[in-house]
Amino acid sequence: MELQANVHGDPLEVCSLDPLTGFYRDGCTTTGPDDVGSHTVCTVLTAEFLEHQRQIGNDLATPMPAYGFPGLVPGDRWAVCADRWFQSYAAGVKAPVVLRATNIAALDRVPEDALVECAADAPDDASSLLD
Repeated sequence: MELQANVHGDPLEVCSLDPLTGFYRDGCTTTGPDDVGSHTVCTVLTAEFLEHQRQIGNDLATPMPAYGFPGLVPGDRWAVCADRWFQSYAAGVKAPVVLRATNIAALDRVPEDALVECAADAPDDASSLLD
């Protein structure tokens, strides 16, 4: 599979290796024709987001060992379906997004300003955060 870009147009960065995420379980928000749900938004999960997702029928917290799914907890990063992330956003549940690890394909389903509003990226040089 070819290298894919993030929403900035740069090479896609890893979302999470522990737990191992991604439609292709490659740690990234890599997408392709088989990924009908567009698992392209790298989200930092919050308790509120997990609960909202459960309420809308997307239970990310309950382990499903038969599918190799560990169940997720607040603080985990996860490649979430773009439509599901936006459904929570529209309901006022604005989970943080790691833009560097969010696939540019997410922009086909989610407005860029919504993703940017929820950006959780730290700059390459974090010293600016200490001022």
